[in-house]
Amino acid sequence: MKYEFEGTVEFRENENAISVPFNVWEVCEKVGDAPVRVCFDDVCFICDLLPKGQGYYDIPVSQDTLSKVELGKKYLISIEIVGNVMGRIGDSPYSVEHPIRKIDGVELVTQPWDGLCGQSCIAMIAGTTLDEACDIMKCREWQANMSKMIATLEYLGIRHADKIVYTLGKSVELPKCTIIMERMGRYSHYLVGYDGKYYDPNLGVIKEFDMAKMVGYLEIVV
Repeated sequence: MKYEFEGTVEFRENENAISVPFNVWEVCEKVGDAPVRVCFDDVCFICDLLPKGQGYYDIPVSQDTLSKVELGKKYLISIEIVGNVMGRIGDSPYSVEHPIRKIDGVELVTQPWDGLCGQSCIAMIAGTTLDEACDIMKCREWQANMSKMIATLEYLGIRHADKIVYTLGKSVELPKCTIIMERMGRYSHYLVGYDGKYYDPNLGVIKEFDMAKMVGYLEIVV
């Protein structure tokens, strides 16, 4: 899985670095050493991320790479954790050719209490109940991070993009079907965007969404 975001090369703490704008522990389920493949502006290299604490990291930029780019300029950056395999749920009766369902609409699933928004999004996309989604995902409140949701989509045979796009409040045109991430306090909140409407496990169906609140999204291929 690739993670795409706009970033700049900056000088910090005696070295050049790019800040990763998301929590690697939460999104990638990767704790500790995190080797990554980094690509931007026709430059690609592999390096170890520099930990900043609590799951946040910097990308170190060598002098050789720096000679090919500009300090402070915004680049579209793509990173991929080297050797990181998304956790699998188990043997699946579904496949891309025979998914759990064809996504031609979305029905709202609300969460009965906080911490189940990720499971609710999976239920909406898969066309299941919330209880069924929780059983498939095998996770409880506050445990449905993006890594678990991607593993569940693959178990269900639901196609998705091979990258998560981090917009960080920038206004963008969303694909027809997406899982949207927004930051709410110290946690991520998830909702589904489908055909111009937004299905929020907290707020219900809403016609408009404030892009300034969006951290990023994963496209669901329909």
